[in-house]
Amino acid sequence: MKFENLRIIEPILKALAEEGYKAPTPIQEQAIPHALEGKDILGCAQTGTGKTAAFAIPIIQNIHGQGNKGSSRKIQSLILTPTRELAVQIEESFKTYGRYTNLKYCTVYGGVSQKPQTEKLRRGVDVLVATPGRLIDLINQRQVNLSNVSMFVLDEADRMLDMGFIHDVKKIISCIPKKRQTQFFSATMPKEITELVNSIVVNPVKVSVTPASSTVDKIKQSVYFVDKANKKKLLVYLLKNKNIDSALVFTRTKHEADKVEKELKANKITAQAIHGDKSQSARQMALNNFKSGKIKVLVATDIAARGIDIDELSHVINYNLPNISETYIHRIGRTGRAGLGGTSISFCEYEEKEYLNNIQKLIKKTIPTVEENPYPMLITSIISKNGKAQRDNRSKKSELEKAWINKNSFLKKSSKKSYSKYASERYQ
Repeated sequence: MKFENLRIIEPILKALAEEGYKAPTPIQEQAIPHALEGKDILGCAQTGTGKTAAFAIPIIQNIHGQGNKGSSRKIQSLILTPTRELAVQIEESFKTYGRYTNLKYCTVYGGVSQKPQTEKLRRGVDVLVATPGRLIDLINQRQVNLSNVSMFVLDEADRMLDMGFIHDVKKIISCIPKKRQTQFFSATMPKEITELVNSIVVNPVKVSVTPASSTVDKIKQSVYFVDKANKKKLLVYLLKNKNIDSALVFTRTKHEADKVEKELKANKITAQAIHGDKSQSARQMALNNFKSGKIKVLVATDIAARGIDIDELSHVINYNLPNISETYIHRIGRTGRAGLGGTSISFCEYEEKEYLNNIQKLIKKTIPTVEENPYPMLITSIISKNGKAQRDNRSKKSELEKAWINKNSFLKKSSKKSYSKYASERYQ
């Protein structure tokens, strides 16, 4: 199958050829012909499968040639997406595929001044890409008019749910005409998302490239069992000793992301962190530095990393396992883009074992354990602080000390006394 077989117009084909696009991905092959016909689309697809082009190409083609110019342009297509980074990347994709058309685009998102965004809207745009919060603000200020929207895309719907945006999404949908084409994309389909689907699409064409709870088959997955105190040491060890060209490291919190960045820099590993407390310009700069190879490691929280589009990312490292199993699928989907291979490495401390079990149930496979581990897990139970537990705790510490002395596998250059101090701090 070639793009020419999908009845795509010449200006778009020319742009695709210049970008090196030779054949459509499965999601593009399934969705584009139906979208060009104006049908509603229900897509179950992970980021990295080519779904942005699957909805962008038909939108560009359907708007192209209408002759809108200047401020007379009305917003004909609205793409709603959960994060600033993803919104920026979607606009970039539209500009890439539509470089030989006369369409105008605008992206609105929070965290920056709204003035440049509203000025661009006043000059007239055909396609608006937006995050829910900023768009709600602009609607309330009457800075944006959605009454002419005929093509609506809801992207990363499950992440909208995770981030608490569903109420805002419903309010925005109430502001656009009921007579429209809707394209709905989600990597997973929990109950709440299914209910939303049923309320906004009409006789949709269903397209799916992977089951909702599966991982990309070509991604090599592995897990290290490691005590919490040794995670930073293990991360530094892997980044210095393994053949890792670039790594996206996931932490559960913003504070942890900053700590990991600091540790890597202290060990002369180029790294930057992105999370919600960083300004938009700082986040974009870090992402650009990572894409260009100026830094080796990008440390990110899930919300900040959602939708990041990085070609040929070799490794994803789960420094903290996610407590929501589906998030694991989203994370490792950053590598193995569009069918390419990739590697996912997870760290699992004792408290995260339940998360690991839930992930393995979801993906229906056991993630292989790495046996050649320089920092093997020594703490295998959690003891409470009552009197009996303290005695059990002391007994456990004694066992751990013996294991350390015999195997010489923990804190190789430290003394028995230093290990006892570590174990005491770890338990209490």
